Amino acid sequence: MSDTAFREFLTTDNAALVLVDHQVGLYSGVRDTNLLELKHNVVSLARAAQVLGLPTVVTTTAADGVWGPLVPELAKALPGGTDVIDRGTVNAWHDSRVRDRIKATGRQKLIFTGISLEVCATLPAIAAAAEGYDTYVALDASGTFSDAKREAGLVRLQQAGVIVSDYATLMVEILADNASPAAGEVYGALDMPFSVLAGQLSAAYAQQG
Repeated sequence: MSDTAFREFLTTDNAALVLVDHQVGLYSGVRDTNLLELKHNVVSLARAAQVLGLPTVVTTTAADGVWGPLVPELAKALPGGTDVIDRGTVNAWHDSRVRDRIKATGRQKLIFTGISLEVCATLPAIAAAAEGYDTYVALDASGTFSDAKREAGLVRLQQAGVIVSDYATLMVEILADNASPAAGEVYGALDMPFSVLAGQLSAAYAQQG
C-alpha cells in the first residue's frame, strides 16, 4: 500500500472494481446480512462502476461445482461478454490470471467485494496491498456465514490497513462532482432512497451551469 493511500481520493482514473465469488451456492450460506439487500448492493455497485467507466474484474471458484454460477442478478447487471475467471485458489490474488487482469487495468486503487468477506474479499485485498496497491473493501456489498466471521474479517482488514467503506460512498467519492453529466445516472445506479433526491440536485446543478 502506498504512502498516499489515505490521502488520495478514489477517481475515475485510478480505481478498479474486483468482484470475488458472488455465487449462488455461497449466497445460500450468507447469515450476517439480509440476502436481498446484499444482492441489491453488489448489483448497484457494479452498475455504478460501469457508469463511471471503472474496469471490473470478476472471478468465481468452482462455478461448475458446488458453488455454482454468479447470482443471476449480478450476471445480468454486468456488460455482455464479461469474462468471468473461474479459479481454484482460495485467494483470488494467487491466481495469475486474476492478478494479471487486475494489473492490466493500470489502476492503483482496488475495490474488493466477496463472499465470504473474511476470505474472498479480505485475502486478495491484503495480498494486493502487500504489493503496493491501495485496497478497499465495500463492506455492504460483501457477506459471510456468521457474525463472528464478519467481525474477524473486519479486524484483519483493519490490522492490514485496508480501507473499509460502503458501496455508495465509494462510488460517490469517485463521482466527485454532483454537477457532472454522469451524476444522475450514477445515483440512479446506486438505487438508494437518497439517490432520487441527489439525482434531482445534480440535474439542477447542471442546469445552472
